[in-house]
Amino acid sequence: MQIKDILDFWYTPPMQQHWFSSTPTIDAEIRERFENTWAEARDGKLDSWKQTAEGCLALCIVLDQFPLNMYRGAALSFSTEQQVVAVTKHALAQSFDQQLPPERVMFLYMPLMHSEHLADQDESVRLFTAAGLTENARFAEHHRGIVQRFGRFPHRNAALGRESTPAELEYLNSKEAFKG
Repeated sequence: MQIKDILDFWYTPPMQQHWFSSTPTIDAEIRERFENTWAEARDGKLDSWKQTAEGCLALCIVLDQFPLNMYRGAALSFSTEQQVVAVTKHALAQSFDQQLPPERVMFLYMPLMHSEHLADQDESVRLFTAAGLTENARFAEHHRGIVQRFGRFPHRNAALGRESTPAELEYLNSKEAFKG
């Protein structure tokens, strides 16, 4: 699998319509086509991709987006979260985000929005806002608000085997609950 293969798949019109509303069929397709690539990236075998903006972006898609689809509702879907945050921070340190168009840079920033660390959440809001990605910035602010309130994402508790607090349970059973 090459960087181009990942980007060509992710940025085709049929796939773009499923970025934030996947289906079991799309999840299965991603698992079938890219699970081995995800495992290679998780194991550091694709670290050479970090040398370019497109390579970092592809790693972000593989380590952040793909597991959310492949392992929906399971602990594995979050297992490479901090690894991909490190890829994003590396890309930012190299100013790789400045080399990508806005419609692509959002997936370079998204691992920060998915992190349960408040500093990452703050950086996510800052980056999306600075890039003029208004809709993404709105979601980033929403995600940050959840982490500010609970110190984590309560909707992940069941998958990660964490016990929910009474406040989290009240939130999860409310109309305002974010389910992921």
